[in-house]
Amino acid sequence: AAAEPPSAMGLVSSVVNDTLEFYRWTWSIRDKRVDDWPLMQSPFPTLTISTIYLLTVWLGPKWMKTREPFQLRFLLVVYNFGMVLLNFFIFKELFLSSRARGYSYVCQTVDYSDNVYEVRIAAALWWYYVSKGIEYLDTVFFILRKKFNQISFLHVYHHFTMFTLWWIGIKWVAGGQAFFGAQMNAFIHVIMYMYYGLAACGPKFQKYLWWKRYLTILQLVQFHVTIGHTALSIYIDCPFPKWMHWGVIFYAITFIFLFGNFYYRTYKLPKEPVKNGKIANGAVANGVSKPENNAVVENGKKQKKGKAKGE
Repeated sequence: AAAEPPSAMGLVSSVVNDTLEFYRWTWSIRDKRVDDWPLMQSPFPTLTISTIYLLTVWLGPKWMKTREPFQLRFLLVVYNFGMVLLNFFIFKELFLSSRARGYSYVCQTVDYSDNVYEVRIAAALWWYYVSKGIEYLDTVFFILRKKFNQISFLHVYHHFTMFTLWWIGIKWVAGGQAFFGAQMNAFIHVIMYMYYGLAACGPKFQKYLWWKRYLTILQLVQFHVTIGHTALSIYIDCPFPKWMHWGVIFYAITFIFLFGNFYYRTYKLPKEPVKNGKIANGAVANGVSKPENNAVVENGKKQKKGKAKGE
């Protein structure tokens, strides 16, 4: 019996040593080009920002419960069209630089050199990661406008994991195959934030926004393409980190289930009437929803066409 404590302590010591050894090994294969880039020295700034985000999701609605919703139309217009420009910049940099380097859309290894185009690709991917942190403002705006029904599990899961997990991508694989998914996603976000920006401009633009459902379809297509592209890379034994390949496949599958469920509830189930300023089965993010009969739901009130209070 007296030998048990040393054995237990030895097991703990072994686990700690193995963990530290694994940590040192992973750090040795990192992309050293990004070591001095903002937020990349350690995962703790990213984890801190993401933790604050989750706390905001939890405490924000409680703080706003007894307050009037904020009118943020001008800010939303600037924010959404700013995100259009940022995502277009990311798409442009990835597309032009990968083309200049002759990147393959089937299999592309990571080039950790200081080649000007490789550094541009790494920088564009870093901006892509940063853009996911900026997108936390989507949720903040929902909270300030008291659009609490928009803050679904899908919404929080998508925002939290994209920013948090992409730190890993930038730290170890800021190039190669990673360019494909980011390039495709940035292009889709150009379209998506264009929609949100127009929606935020007011009711007069609603008649041009009939294509919202196709945004969700486009996102679902994106996830299927991602799985197919990654599975092909595994099949042909592409020299790209396998752990990243399998992680991407698992991650994309979770999105297919979540976005598929959202699409079904929003566009396939019978529409429910507007109740207490909330539209059942989803609504427009960062904009103004138009549920029926040209009515606009904004700030908990149903209004006819025209400007909302305080605009």
